Amino acid sequence: MKILLANPRGFCAGVNMAIQCLEECVRMFGDNIHVYHEIVHNKYVVERFTKLGVRFVDEVSDVPEGAILVYSAHGVSPAIRQQARDRKLQTIDATCPLVTKVHMEAIRYARQGYNIVLIGHEGHDEVVGTMGEAPESITLVDTPEDVEKLSFAPDAKLAYLTQTTLSVEEAGRLIAKLKERYPQIESPPKEDICYATTNRQHAVAQLTERADVVLVLGSQNSSNSQRLKEIAKSLGRPAYLIDGAGEIQEDWFTEDNNVLITAGASAPEVVVQEVVNYLKTTFNAELEEVVTREEHVTFPLPKELRQLQLSN
Repeated sequence: MKILLANPRGFCAGVNMAIQCLEECVRMFGDNIHVYHEIVHNKYVVERFTKLGVRFVDEVSDVPEGAILVYSAHGVSPAIRQQARDRKLQTIDATCPLVTKVHMEAIRYARQGYNIVLIGHEGHDEVVGTMGEAPESITLVDTPEDVEKLSFAPDAKLAYLTQTTLSVEEAGRLIAKLKERYPQIESPPKEDICYATTNRQHAVAQLTERADVVLVLGSQNSSNSQRLKEIAKSLGRPAYLIDGAGEIQEDWFTEDNNVLITAGASAPEVVVQEVVNYLKTTFNAELEEVVTREEHVTFPLPKELRQLQLSN
């Protein structure tokens, strides 16, 4: 067996920042930390912080008045921020800057009188937060059929935005369909899909032809991880989205397989290495790491946290 280990893989700059932010909060404040939803969509990460005493909540009302609340990497709506102010919570915003960029674009387009078409998956935390910025101005589309159902006038003042973790190809099809129906539709100055999402998809698209089986490390509720699995499957390879080595089934492989391993942007490297070690031990696999693109992006810790560090 041969392992093709995709690089880049795993944590993006936004996830790195959010996790470092929460680690620093735990260091500074102990276990009196609450996070609105999951800090990132990864089971391993959430379980690790839960063991450290961090509490993940779905309602701001579940956070005691005056406590610390961290906003997840996916961002939140203005309504959630107001609820936190009403409860006098000390908030730390770990929203990925690339998600914040989409929020700012939504606000700008709404103020300029545009109807905004948001391409994304209904119910995803990022989509909920973005739509909350201008709910009266945003219409969500998830499929080509959704685009066909749009009822805007042919000359309507329109702009589109996208969820940052979409498949580039999937989003491209919907954007093309929108432009076909509404040639005047405005696009954001710079595309919204995250650089890391794009790079991981590019690696899978490039390397899957060399593989017999594809393993994607990531959780089922991770949108960008699901896209990696879908890309591999669309190229005719069996692909499995797993949280770790414990979910692997030996009958997925034969001893002479080439196995491509990658990881979604919220999956930690430790679970990747567990899978690599499992395949080495079980199938005597050899490892080849394949670099398809370089990444050098970093984001600073949230301003509120940096200010608290200075005052401590």
